[in-house]
Amino acid sequence: MKIQRIETFATRAVAIVRLTTDDGRQGYGQVAPFNADITAQVLHRQVAPHVLGASIEGLADLETLSDRCIEANLKFPWSYVCRALSGVDTAAWDLLGKAADQPVAALLGGTGRDVPAYGSSMSRSITPGDEAARLSRLRDERGFDAFKIRVGQVAGHDADAWPGRTEALVPTVRQAVGDDVRLLVDANSCYTPPRAIEVGRMLEANGVVHFEEPCPYWELEWTAEVAAALELDVAGGEQDNDLAQWRRMIRMDAVDIVQPDVCYVGGLTRALRVARLAAEAGKSCVPHSANLSMVTLFTVHLMLAIENAGPYVEFCIEDSGWVDGLFEPALKVENGRVSITGEPGWGVRVNVDWLERAERLVSEVGA
Repeated sequence: MKIQRIETFATRAVAIVRLTTDDGRQGYGQVAPFNADITAQVLHRQVAPHVLGASIEGLADLETLSDRCIEANLKFPWSYVCRALSGVDTAAWDLLGKAADQPVAALLGGTGRDVPAYGSSMSRSITPGDEAARLSRLRDERGFDAFKIRVGQVAGHDADAWPGRTEALVPTVRQAVGDDVRLLVDANSCYTPPRAIEVGRMLEANGVVHFEEPCPYWELEWTAEVAAALELDVAGGEQDNDLAQWRRMIRMDAVDIVQPDVCYVGGLTRALRVARLAAEAGKSCVPHSANLSMVTLFTVHLMLAIENAGPYVEFCIEDSGWVDGLFEPALKVENGRVSITGEPGWGVRVNVDWLERAERLVSEVGA
């Protein structure tokens, strides 16, 4: 199969990619969400010229294409090129799965159809009591046995959303959900090492198992200092898309758990590379998938296929109205687990009505 046409269907929030091959097959993927209309422009300008006409028959071809796109854009590292590349790569995996009449996960050797999910809160404006109440409700209604909550402030320079919130939130939630529920926290690059270690000790005292991005993510040495000082697992990497940076992060034990985002890192192909690097170092992989666009779908397939998958996949519990009607069937959690359909490729149908409302751009061979 050779890539004949690349189409993007974009809104500001999200953009779908459709690949068509020279034999008429089609596959669907997605670029990284948010400012996705800009990413679509980057895709057609800086990625499409390097993949149109290329053969895609398996993982080796997609690794070659990924490397070609990164190297051809060496003056433009890294974010938007990788966000755009993810759309082509994930659409290509859909094509490969459909051609083989297998789900992507099975194509990669994965077995099973579902994985446990942790409920991921995105809110720092919610009070400790209200957060505890809604997580308890979701535990009972949907069977979640793990949750992630937000502490500190985004790139907060040691500040909290309001004074004392973190120290009130963690024990309040722990008491409400009970000791059998695993509790994760995300600091979103908030802390200097001394404050991160101080907060980490409090987290350990409350049975927290996962401390995500405690320090500014670009400060690997800071994060490594925190990881060395604490017993609980330090996690990170969602923002990182440079494979050399991933190798450094893993080699210096900056994190215990790696968290590549399929749509930020450049697609499933590059996420698989990160997972393999982590496996070689004995580290688990719990990818970032903090919204209910197709990224969570991609992540479930990835988790089913890798040897070092962590115990759960991230599942956003916030309102995701901006992805309503994007694809069917929509993802949902039942009895604490999220499932793929078992149909070929990604196993979902992108909504034609949604595509017709979006802005369409096209690149194709010979045009």
